Amino acid sequence: ENEGAVLLEAVSALLNLSDADGEFFPLNDAQKGMSYLAASIVTAVNIAYHMGGEDPRLLSIAEAQGEVLLDDAGFSVAAAVRDGKAAAFEKTSVNLSDGPDGKQGGVAVLRSGDSDLELLFKYSAQGLSHGHYDKLSFSLYEDGDEILQDYGMARFVNIEQKGGGNYLKENTTWAKQTVAHNTLVQNETSHFEGKYETGSQHHSDLYFFDATQPDVQVVSAIESNAYPGTEMMRTMAIIKSPTIGKPFVLDILNIDSDSGNQYDLPFWFMGQVVQANFDYESPESLNALGTDNGYQHLYVEGRGYPGSHNTKLSWMENGRFYTLTSATEMSDELLFTRIGANDPEFNLRRDAALMIRRKAAGSTVFASIIEPHGGYSPVSEIAADSRSSIANVKVLHHDESYTVLAIEDVKGSTSMFFLARKDASPTRHHEVRVADRLYTWVGPFIIVGMS
Repeated sequence: ENEGAVLLEAVSALLNLSDADGEFFPLNDAQKGMSYLAASIVTAVNIAYHMGGEDPRLLSIAEAQGEVLLDDAGFSVAAAVRDGKAAAFEKTSVNLSDGPDGKQGGVAVLRSGDSDLELLFKYSAQGLSHGHYDKLSFSLYEDGDEILQDYGMARFVNIEQKGGGNYLKENTTWAKQTVAHNTLVQNETSHFEGKYETGSQHHSDLYFFDATQPDVQVVSAIESNAYPGTEMMRTMAIIKSPTIGKPFVLDILNIDSDSGNQYDLPFWFMGQVVQANFDYESPESLNALGTDNGYQHLYVEGRGYPGSHNTKLSWMENGRFYTLTSATEMSDELLFTRIGANDPEFNLRRDAALMIRRKAAGSTVFASIIEPHGGYSPVSEIAADSRSSIANVKVLHHDESYTVLAIEDVKGSTSMFFLARKDASPTRHHEVRVADRLYTWVGPFIIVGMS
């Protein structure tokens, strides 16, 4: 009976790890495009319904699958669908623990209730030999479309011309490397130096997960072993504001290190660049960004520096606009990179990223907002809300105990996000002074000024 309950939970977890189109999030060596339409998932859903208490939500998945098993389980599903018993399988924010005892990190999915925005946050264990070196990485989707992507694997399954359909060498030299993901790279070296034996000994730790408020969904986790002497804390939230059209993502990456380092933070955006608010130079000939750890596969297409303490990049994908707004330092370097260097057999997709590079930094914080907004119709030839509603993101306060951000929209409204970094207890009282004003609250975070 207990094993049966575990299997039912596994089916539920599997379905929750799919996007709005039913395609599974590409964790580690996953193949993009794999979905719950696969025959194995048809089997799982049929058996889970028939043997697991006839959960009507599974029937809506079966309807989308469009087929059943030719056995008692399949007959139960088909008859129930015929009789109109199906209920919607509503995917909500969920935190799934990793490891045999559930104590080896995990994976969180944040979803905004009435929108199609989905954020996958990975703070798990290594993932055996299929694991990637991507602690505290994330990917972002809207209505099933990738906004900020995880590369996935470098393999063309069952396509004989591409390495016999097996894993390509680029799976090791690129896809598994840290720089191929939306997470921090220190000194152009992958997490755990890209060593499986080391990575398998460690996992990230959940700091807190809160999906109790309909307008704010938050997850935070800590990684202490990817780089010796450096601790990373990443806090991500989907926030719905009455003054901003769509829910947006807030990303806070705190870094504490006992030495000065070079930090690279790539954002692997999908789509066509629309506008950047900084000057950059494009080279006449392309060169690789580095020589190892995935950097040898990156061309540098543009190089520039912030024009202000806010760096903005807007792009368009599938008729929708997106803007990344990051709090940057004037000494940061901004790199437009594209995959393709040292890839003579064209085994890698030519995807692009904006990389924020911060040199000679010890302890620091990266703060960004990813904002979906507006859309474009080629039929009407009208672009609606093509400009960002976020005017400014500013780090007001940052120390080992607290981080405070200010978020200003184009209408002049300002809200503040307070993060307590040392105690995530929901009953703990906190106080911090910002600009000669004392703020107090209870719990690991609070937003002030957002109705």
